[in-house]
Amino acid sequence: MKRKWLMAFTALILTFSLALLGCNSDSKTGGKSGGKNGKGTKLEIFSWWTGAGEEDGLKAILADFKKKHPDINVVNAAVAGGAGTNAKAVLANRMQAGDPPSTFQVHGGAELNDGWVAAGKMEPLDDLYDKEGWRDKFPKDLIDLVSKDGKIYSVPVDIHRGNVIFYNKKIFEENGLQPPKTFDDFKAVADKLLKKGITPLALGDKEPWAATMVFEDILLGKLGPDDYRGLWTGKVGFDDPRVKDAAETFKSWIPYFNKDHSSRNWQDAAQLVGEGKAAMNIMGDWAKGYFTNDLKLKTNVDFGWTTTPNTSDDFMVITDTFGLPKGIDNPDQVKTFLSYLGSTEAQDIFNPLKGSIPARVDADPSKYDEYGKQTMEDFKTAHITPSLAHGSAAPEGFLTKVNNAMNIFVTQQNVDNFINTLVSASSDLK
Repeated sequence: MKRKWLMAFTALILTFSLALLGCNSDSKTGGKSGGKNGKGTKLEIFSWWTGAGEEDGLKAILADFKKKHPDINVVNAAVAGGAGTNAKAVLANRMQAGDPPSTFQVHGGAELNDGWVAAGKMEPLDDLYDKEGWRDKFPKDLIDLVSKDGKIYSVPVDIHRGNVIFYNKKIFEENGLQPPKTFDDFKAVADKLLKKGITPLALGDKEPWAATMVFEDILLGKLGPDDYRGLWTGKVGFDDPRVKDAAETFKSWIPYFNKDHSSRNWQDAAQLVGEGKAAMNIMGDWAKGYFTNDLKLKTNVDFGWTTTPNTSDDFMVITDTFGLPKGIDNPDQVKTFLSYLGSTEAQDIFNPLKGSIPARVDADPSKYDEYGKQTMEDFKTAHITPSLAHGSAAPEGFLTKVNNAMNIFVTQQNVDNFINTLVSASSDLK
């Protein structure tokens, strides 16, 4: 009898212990048991920063944030894919299913404002900007890129320049070449390289956004900043003769590309330049992070840079930002992370590794190399234009059609068909 009673008592204790263990396990693994204060809930940081210097930068700021907030369960939920191709598809599925990450990477401009804000999926952050005193710490043009209907919806962590030619300095020096500044310069340099059996321009358009980047930089050089911006407001039509001129120019550059461009991604194309197998690469300055972090090249020794033709006074801007999705369990934790992300400390940890410059105007220039310092100075005075290829200039629907048209154009090289597709797709801009 005594033994039966003891067995029953032991079973009761075991059941109770397992129940307690289950409760503790739920809170530690980030189940949604934390309620609105987020206690015990994971802070899921969703991005596509998985390559080159961007992964180094992300890991560095997450490690620093964890040191400062050891009680917050931070999860790196990055999804691989150049320019967020895969991550954006995953994010769309999650948002539609009512399962948003705690915060996610999104490009400032149309991708944010005409996408998630217009869909009613984001909370405004004006109170956070006021609390942190940020309204004069970020440039007004940049705040406008993350605002809609007078409210601010995300925190910029970096600034990238998209109208950059990176070039192999040894190739240029050995062939007595100067970095091209105009379209005529570019053609002259590329023709000389081609005659010597050197690939003039490395492209990796396995994902077509890389070719779209080249085209948008040609557009900027042909139209100038005001009329380039006019394309997205309807002030300038895609049947404008200068748009056709830009398409003709792009077509004339196709023989300068590496033959295997359609099977390479952007890193592969940059690597051709870094290894001296191609002379130039048009890419955002995340390529600079790739050169210095992954290929261990020296800035302005192994590689140099210049702006794309006729855009020396312009700045094709791409900014990565993070906001506060509606419907999450831990908004206070997210705001804590966003406060950190917008600090000079976080931005000066992240950007030197990624190859970008800080979004804040009061960051420390001494933490940046020669490229970073020059880009920071250029950003202060250049004409700011939004990138089409990275979702800032136009809605996702239009960009998808342009990328598809670009993919066909590179193969078929039919300028009239390409322009007709752009004109037709521009109805999505209204």
